[in-house]
Amino acid sequence: MKGLGLKRGALATSVAHDSHNIVVVGVSDEDMRRAVEEIQKMQGGFVVVDQGEVKASLSLPIAGLMSRETSEVVALKLAQLNEAGREIRAMPANPFLTLSFLTLPVIPELKITDKGLVDVSRFRIIPLEAS
Repeated sequence: MKGLGLKRGALATSVAHDSHNIVVVGVSDEDMRRAVEEIQKMQGGFVVVDQGEVKASLSLPIAGLMSRETSEVVALKLAQLNEAGREIRAMPANPFLTLSFLTLPVIPELKITDKGLVDVSRFRIIPLEAS
């Protein structure tokens, strides 16, 4: 994936409209693996990992979408996540919002789904090959 601007580390989330599977992007396979493991450990949420270390996270253990924390704690942790994202050079102001909507197959153009990469405008799956 291009366009997030990541220079290092990884981002992962379980908030991925509409299927809510884990979505992870990153520069390092190890950081991406660590991010997915942390999402699993938290039973859902958001996480930023850099050089194997969790830099910021928010647990969303209720269906991988909701927190048990107060709104004040959630707001603080979201700010920390966005700051940690900036530290690894994520370009959008809120990279997790970007990730969450990359998977929403009802809005055009290309979307990541549980069926693969989909060209929503043409209603077809785009074949992918690992390089």
